Amino acid sequence: MSIQEVRAALWGDEKNPHGHITHVLLDMDGTLIDKYFDDYFWKHLVPQIYSEKQDISFGKATEQILALYKHHEGTLNWTDIDFWSEQLGLDIPALKEQVRHLVDVHPHVEDFLKVLIKRKKQVVLTTNAHYKTIAFKMKKTALGKYFDKVITSVDMGVPKEYEGFWINAQQTLGFNKKDVLFIDDTLEVARSAASYGLRYVLLKNMASSREITTNNSELLSIDNFSELLPE
Repeated sequence: MSIQEVRAALWGDEKNPHGHITHVLLDMDGTLIDKYFDDYFWKHLVPQIYSEKQDISFGKATEQILALYKHHEGTLNWTDIDFWSEQLGLDIPALKEQVRHLVDVHPHVEDFLKVLIKRKKQVVLTTNAHYKTIAFKMKKTALGKYFDKVITSVDMGVPKEYEGFWINAQQTLGFNKKDVLFIDDTLEVARSAASYGLRYVLLKNMASSREITTNNSELLSIDNFSELLPE
């Protein structure tokens, strides 16, 4: 499969002038929104504030916090900011507000979303993020108006890395696996979606504007949403 084939399935060609993809499922952090914000927040700001609160070195704070992150990775706790506020004794939502200026949308995301709406595709934000995080990001970026529906790992009862998410997502949205495009920046999540049988799964490279990622040969990938715009 090629990007040109994805575009044809999405926008149409001579055989099918409207394209047969009906649902476009899009991850949020790293895919639509620059992951630099989250990298800075969780790997720098949170350890810094925690080190001050606990009166320990930044290095020691980082070591302790990364161990906690690792322990809860792949669970519903992973993106639950209320859980992390309680675990770390910090007001995570308030800290996010302090650096909200770092939240930014990847290039050509809005161009892509506008065409999806114009072509009457069902556009679904599909994320592991906590609802407070979604509200915070949508308020800052104004992307919320483009989505027909939002489904989260809490709604589905399991993170996107697991088949149960996709089983419940299909039941919730009523899509045909062959008529879905899903885009995510996390390889494990993209693998999960492809394994479940979603026909069109793309990996978004360059999740963070400050970190260059190499193309993944296992799955079809894009660096920029301009690659998916109709010609």
